[in-house]
Amino acid sequence: MALHLHHVFVCTSVGAPEAEDLLDAGLVEGSPNTHVGQGTANRRFFFESGFLELLWVHDELEAQSTLAAPTKLWDRWAERGRAANPFGICFSSPDGAASILPFPSWAHRPDYLSHERYLLFADNLPLSEPEVFVLSWPQVQSSPNTEPMRHPLGLCEMRSVSVGLPGPNSISSSLRAIRDAGLVKVHHSATPELVIEFTSQNEVQHSVPALGLSMVGRQTAPPNKSLERTRER
Repeated sequence: MALHLHHVFVCTSVGAPEAEDLLDAGLVEGSPNTHVGQGTANRRFFFESGFLELLWVHDELEAQSTLAAPTKLWDRWAERGRAANPFGICFSSPDGAASILPFPSWAHRPDYLSHERYLLFADNLPLSEPEVFVLSWPQVQSSPNTEPMRHPLGLCEMRSVSVGLPGPNSISSSLRAIRDAGLVKVHHSATPELVIEFTSQNEVQHSVPALGLSMVGRQTAPPNKSLERTRER
């Protein structure tokens, strides 16, 4: 089963005022969303593949409920900037997560999903490491066609992530399995950091210190016009 990067979230202040830096940099904001029963809300930026979610808790009681508590979203949000890593990384598969994942996991069935759908959370990840989870259902494209996906900044497809941690050589066995499966990279960083690599219309290197986020755009090679003309002959 091939897993692909579906989206990334980062815990923010209420209302995600940090989004202004992304808007100023040349990203176009998509629609927001609220997770019923989970107590969280977001602002989202969609790309041709993948999206960036700025996430905060809007209902503390829901976020700490019996259903939501095992996700540790409340703990991750409340302790951001201190003990908790503020990031989450989601993967999906065109075939669905029907087979065994390359890391231990547990099933979460939130109220906002239909009964046959659920999320598979990586087990035994400490709060000092990012959350990792997988959609159970088949998912080919993570960005609806109704959302804006073209950005003046030039970023196109979300391709990979690298997790920055103070101790990359002493990570948990779960994160090690995720890294060894080729799903993420891990690098040294004095504070929690997430580097997202995109295909791009031009070379991009943009950091958002308030989010601990870096976006790197790798320019895709333009079509070889002379080769195309040769093929047409």
